Amino acid sequence: MNQKTKKYIYFTATGLLSALMLFSAGMEVFNYEEMASEFNKLGYPTYIIYPLALTKILGLIAIWTKKSNVLKEWAYSGFFFNFILAFSAHIKIADGKSAPALVALILLLLSYIFEKKVNAS
Repeated sequence: MNQKTKKYIYFTATGLLSALMLFSAGMEVFNYEEMASEFNKLGYPTYIIYPLALTKILGLIAIWTKKSNVLKEWAYSGFFFNFILAFSAHIKIADGKSAPALVALILLLLSYIFEKKVNAS
């Protein structure tokens, strides 16, 4: 696989992941009552909604700016655990809404793997 293809996959996956995270953070901030209802159904406390939205935005900033490798790795790690917990929570209550978390997890893994491949070259 050539360098151009690796960059294309990285930027596409990271861009789609960013759009998904910004949409999610926007829902958490601007549709708080609806999100609080969903969090209650999933068994999560509602007081984490605003901090979660903020960390999603900060995580995207860490990934895109690449100012600190440590922060970038923490952002990827935080997103990974967020998606795993979201996926498992939706599976647990069988509400049929686990697909976005699975898609986000796949995009995250593609972004992470191809970021390493692009920077290695």
